[in-house]
Amino acid sequence: MSAFDVDVLIVGAGPVGLFGAYYAGVRGLRTAVVDSLSQVGGQVSAMYPEKEIFDVAGFPAVSGRRLIANLVEQAAPYDPAYLLGQEAQRLDRVPRGGRPDLLVVKTGAGTEITAGAVVVTGGIGTFTPRPLPAGEEFLGQGLAYFVPDSADYEGRDVVVVGGGDSAVDWALMLHPIAASVTLVHRRTAFRAHHGSIGRLTASPVKIILNAQVTAALGGERLERVEVGVTGEDGVRTLPCDRLVAALGFTANLGPLRAWGLDLRDNRHLVVDPAMRTNVPGVFAAGDIADYDGKVRLIATGFGEVATAVNNAAVHLDPHAQLFPGHSTDGPAPL
Repeated sequence: MSAFDVDVLIVGAGPVGLFGAYYAGVRGLRTAVVDSLSQVGGQVSAMYPEKEIFDVAGFPAVSGRRLIANLVEQAAPYDPAYLLGQEAQRLDRVPRGGRPDLLVVKTGAGTEITAGAVVVTGGIGTFTPRPLPAGEEFLGQGLAYFVPDSADYEGRDVVVVGGGDSAVDWALMLHPIAASVTLVHRRTAFRAHHGSIGRLTASPVKIILNAQVTAALGGERLERVEVGVTGEDGVRTLPCDRLVAALGFTANLGPLRAWGLDLRDNRHLVVDPAMRTNVPGVFAAGDIADYDGKVRLIATGFGEVATAVNNAAVHLDPHAQLFPGHSTDGPAPL
């Protein structure tokens, strides 16, 4: 069993957790970051690495992949330990008599992390894609639920299923490089942003509404799909060697539910203005945190995690200053 002894454990390696790792380094805190995914970046890396993000301050537009790479580079001088592909499961406390309890988090991989404070930045928790009713047997052989790398779609006949932001974004991203892109949506109205829908309808992407993929066909790999359209007899057969099912996902806080944390709507962690949860030494920031007036944006999460880390520093050492000073006041990180 691996063991780590750090000042701060960050649970969640998405954008907010990565910025937290940087800020903990600024405060001189030894830091570990744990995440159930096998790569850093959370939902951004898993779901829309090529998508342009427009609401991060200082970036008129930045791709998800570039944002994550920049955040990793920003934290790198402080050498945080990344414990990826393992879920934070059990939380235990070790009393220290007159000092804040130590927190011991055990992961599903058997790693044990002892920390003075924990900052939960787990986004929406563990997320699982909603399965496509037809074609599951081609998962990994043409069927995918995320598009982490567009290169695999170059010159391919692509069918995207769904009507939300991910479906529309992936269709727009892939049509310049794919042989063909068809978007199949079971309704007539989209849930995506209006601007994206306008770009979609003006693009070469073929759109089939009131329709569902009823069958996926091929040998060892996917070759074509059948699409049933409401009001039409029979089915349409489309060439398809890449099928992207963007049907959304279900989220689950998982083992965090057993940590004794106050929950709101059974999915968010309630925090105070210092980003403290009701469990001493445990803080939360980003989409998983909740308070009156909460706005769930990456930009909001960056400020929240800086607040959480600075308050964690005071939790660890009551004599520490809450405000660490401006970054321009100190030397550049090595």
